[in-house]
Amino acid sequence: MQGVEVDLEQGRVHFGLLARRRAETMSAETASGPTEDQVEILEYNFNKVNKHPDPTTLCLIAAEAGLSEEETQKWFKQRLAQWRRSEGLPSECRSVTD
Repeated sequence: MQGVEVDLEQGRVHFGLLARRRAETMSAETASGPTEDQVEILEYNFNKVNKHPDPTTLCLIAAEAGLSEEETQKWFKQRLAQWRRSEGLPSECRSVTD
């Protein structure tokens, strides 16, 4: 149902305008970027696990960090470009023959 939000942690159901405001606030929080705790999880996985996670691993990392798969994939893409620049490599991976 549109305009209805169930808050399982507090055992409440929010209807109408309150639900929309809470949804806007939540999307505004994710629009500003991941929290420090989420970045810590993402950085750990980037540095210790895999710089190029496969879709299954990406899904698990997203779930652990509490982010969407799209947000997690975007973060990894940006972080990989940042890492490549710091290593003196092109930000995008190209063919060896290019």
